Amino acid sequence: MIATSAGGAVYLAAIVTADARPALAVPVTPGASGTRQAVERVSARPLFFLVHLPKWVPMVVALGLLITGFIVPGLLGAAALLLVAIFLGWLAYMSWPRINTSGRIMRVIAMACMVAIIVWQARR
Repeated sequence: MIATSAGGAVYLAAIVTADARPALAVPVTPGASGTRQAVERVSARPLFFLVHLPKWVPMVVALGLLITGFIVPGLLGAAALLLVAIFLGWLAYMSWPRINTSGRIMRVIAMACMVAIIVWQARR
């Protein structure tokens, strides 16, 4: 199955199982650099894993890390926030070709805020 995004710029090749859930999705960005293609290939398995989790699990884990990051002072709290920032950065990188300019600006602002909060927490 080949699906296109709204702008048609990004394609998703997937094998669909009998229960209509994708068996393995491999993001394909036309004209992507070698680095982006490598990241997309490596990210296919984690994305596949996330798709098959119950929708509430990633949110609960991220919320738990955020709460831990804000409550626990020092480097341990900063490490919890860093894990959230890495996850958000990875998702932002994977979605970058499909989003418009305002979405990109919001992701850059969100990452800048996360970095500022991590630095603040590490120095607390």
